[in-house]
Amino acid sequence: MKKIYWRPGKVSRRIHLFVALMAALGLLTVETVKTRTKQPHYAEKMKAARLMRDSMTAIRDYRLKRLGPIDREADPAGSGMIGTLMSPITSNTGNLEAKQTTVNPNWAAVLVDLLKRAGVKKGDYIAIGFSGSFPAMNLATYCAAAALELNPVAISGASASMWGANEPDLTWLKMEKLLYDQKILPFRSSAATLGGQGDKALGMSKKGLELLQKAITESGLPMIYTSVPKENIDIRMETYKSIAKDSPIVVYVNVGGGTVSVGTAVGKKLFKPGLNRRPPARALSLDSVMTRFAKDGVPIIHLSNIVELARRYQLPQTPQSVPSPGDGVIFWREEYNLWAASAILALLCGLLFVLIRMDLGARLFSGPSKSAGPQQPQQMV
Repeated sequence: MKKIYWRPGKVSRRIHLFVALMAALGLLTVETVKTRTKQPHYAEKMKAARLMRDSMTAIRDYRLKRLGPIDREADPAGSGMIGTLMSPITSNTGNLEAKQTTVNPNWAAVLVDLLKRAGVKKGDYIAIGFSGSFPAMNLATYCAAAALELNPVAISGASASMWGANEPDLTWLKMEKLLYDQKILPFRSSAATLGGQGDKALGMSKKGLELLQKAITESGLPMIYTSVPKENIDIRMETYKSIAKDSPIVVYVNVGGGTVSVGTAVGKKLFKPGLNRRPPARALSLDSVMTRFAKDGVPIIHLSNIVELARRYQLPQTPQSVPSPGDGVIFWREEYNLWAASAILALLCGLLFVLIRMDLGARLFSGPSKSAGPQQPQQMV
């Protein structure tokens, strides 16, 4: 015989409210008990960031001894990596906010991330085009290369834009030589240029040219100089390949907007900030070191538009103090606890089944009848 039992005709509001309350508590729990997950290549990122911190400290100490107190209005973090507004070796205008944003050792971790995404392996050769405009980003590149045990081949410009390494007594060439001599960094540039417009410091005063040539002479690096832009690019490409010998160049890193490296201001804007696996179609009509490597299928890491890159990697803009190594989502990322989310989902499903499907809710949440009159009998199942 088929069993007959009573079943309520509808689910009470009390059950709805109870289940809604439990769901809200479950959501709050899931949002509260997130886990911190180490990002890929954490150890290499930390090594690079700590090395950049030590490098910045050495440069700041040297600067204090040679140039006196740091201008806190231009360099609120007191990093020592920000230059002056104008000097005889200033090549171009510059964005102070972008320069201030670079004084963060965790940029070295960003470079580790970009280089690994480009596919580098231990012992690989990478080519680098440095300008003096962003000395902190130059450091970030070197420190990432050291942490990943790469072989960088760099060519550096001696001049710099506003707020870059434009102090005649503290050019980028002097910074990297200082770090190399103190055995903080294991490598330095292979050649130097005047930098600036046309890579020949066009428009610079006679005094400025003399100071740049003096900086290159004191660095002890061979100087690349030719009046023909194409020959300059040819010499750079030959320099990179001759030092790498039979090993391929696996990545080209450009820092700033060096004319020969990027191919004028147009080329600088055509490549997106960060990793470029393929060259933009319009960029192929320009002749530059970047486009030549890109045509050969070499990934390009373009370190330009620093503020946009900082937003992408959630690094602070214009920090008021030098951040500590290990800060930021490049090292750690908050993620939902899948175990907690799964447990709460199972609990809610169980509640729905017990309270509604099994009719337990009707017995638990039913209150005494407020009406003394006759009631319409509920259905039997």
